[in-house]
Amino acid sequence: MGGDHGHNKSLPDWRQWKVEGTPLEFTQQRLAARGLKDPWLRNEAWRFSGGFARTASFSEVLFRGFKWGFAAFAVALAVEYAFFPPKKGGH
Repeated sequence: MGGDHGHNKSLPDWRQWKVEGTPLEFTQQRLAARGLKDPWLRNEAWRFSGGFARTASFSEVLFRGFKWGFAAFAVALAVEYAFFPPKKGGH
């Protein structure tokens, strides 16, 4: 029941993620100062490595998808004017 359906995806090895050199290291140090340890902290380290580590600028966030959105707007406007032309002289 629920078998693997033929997918051969392998999960990355958990030992490749390191807390050292990430903002989580500060959290780890603060927990250690209180005698605590978060065993799942390493599972969040992937967010600070690779392509995820780069922070997005304000203009990237604001204009992401702007080209495609403007193209969709232009197509919608053209279709509207082609099939429903504005009436002249009336209200």
